[in-house]
Amino acid sequence: MEPLTTFADSSLSEIRRDLHRHAEAGWKEFRTSALLAAELEDLGYEVFLGEDTVDPDSRMGVPPADEVAAARERAREEGAPEEYLDRMGDITGVIATRTFGDGPTIGLRTDIDALERQEAMDDDHRPAAEGFASVHPGEMHACGHDAHAATGLGVARTFAEGGFDGTLKLFFQSAEEGGRGGKPMSESGHLDDVDHLLAVHVGLDEPVGTVVSSYDGPLSNAKLDVTFSGAPAHAGGQPHAGRNALQAATAAIGNLYGIARHGEGATRINVGRVNADNAQNVICEEATMRVEVRGETHDLNEYMLGRAREVVDGAATMHDVSYETSLYGKTTTFENDASVVSVVEAAANATDSVGEVITKEFGGSEDASYLIRRVQERGGTATYLGVGGSNPDGHHTAYFDVDEACIDIGVDVITDAIGRLAEN
Repeated sequence: MEPLTTFADSSLSEIRRDLHRHAEAGWKEFRTSALLAAELEDLGYEVFLGEDTVDPDSRMGVPPADEVAAARERAREEGAPEEYLDRMGDITGVIATRTFGDGPTIGLRTDIDALERQEAMDDDHRPAAEGFASVHPGEMHACGHDAHAATGLGVARTFAEGGFDGTLKLFFQSAEEGGRGGKPMSESGHLDDVDHLLAVHVGLDEPVGTVVSSYDGPLSNAKLDVTFSGAPAHAGGQPHAGRNALQAATAAIGNLYGIARHGEGATRINVGRVNADNAQNVICEEATMRVEVRGETHDLNEYMLGRAREVVDGAATMHDVSYETSLYGKTTTFENDASVVSVVEAAANATDSVGEVITKEFGGSEDASYLIRRVQERGGTATYLGVGGSNPDGHHTAYFDVDEACIDIGVDVITDAIGRLAEN
């Protein structure tokens, strides 16, 4: 299957499958961004790329420069238009706008990144059986963001044929996984005049034909990278001469899980990654780990993050090592606006392919939270909605997939909702 070199004349399902086959993890979505930007400009939208889409200094979890450069070169080899690669530089993501009248400014946020995980390659997995599984080892669209990108493009196509009395802004956001891209895009300035914002997710264990008009109660989240630095020594001959970074890490792990939960709401903590590349007979000089905390509110998340930092500091002091921390990613909380939720419900109920409209607790975390809150802080309204995708396996698993019927349903519901919001 040859990669697409243009999205023009391709169906949304074909585009989704092409993006699935060429999955790109966060801050590496060069091909995805370039191909989206090319069609959006052909459709008459003003397109923003690179530093014009984010506050560059607010980005989190950016891969090393050599990985970013390799991803840009891979995108070029796989047909990404050179013009758009040059325009975006080293920063991925796309914002597209088009003004049709003097009415409200309405935004749609879709994310475009894949996960850093290997996809299943056996015939029990439809993308593998039908030839569109990821050709990039260790990168997979295991959360439906390929369908999100196709849905956003479908909305752009629909309004290119005839708009509404207002301005449409489309946010194709990088690096949602890990909560790395929402905050910098929210601080780009492009959200500041948005009157109404829709953010969308497909799947989430709902069948095709179900629309979730409001996902409520996301947990605030932060991911903390920690590096302990000690001093090496021979573990047999001079164990007293070393300063053991791995011992500090293990002490931190035990005490991190011992942080007292808070009485004012739900809190979570997990140590998801630990590494110490060290010989068995050497006192370990460097150990790294990634810690995740969550809280039902922003303040509860900050409580957990603060206590985690104190535990890390204590473990380093106990074992006489130094340490550094950095935020890999972060999200916050939000509340959906009832006025927008009711509009989405009306749009979904008017869509023939929708059989059920519900609201649901979210339970996880989402960095669309920063875009939603940015709009709300400036007097606008928003909701985070879902479109059932009949995913046969859970999100972030090797066998994740969606029924592509969800893309057309999403386009129909969102375009109807945007039209209704423009008339309010």
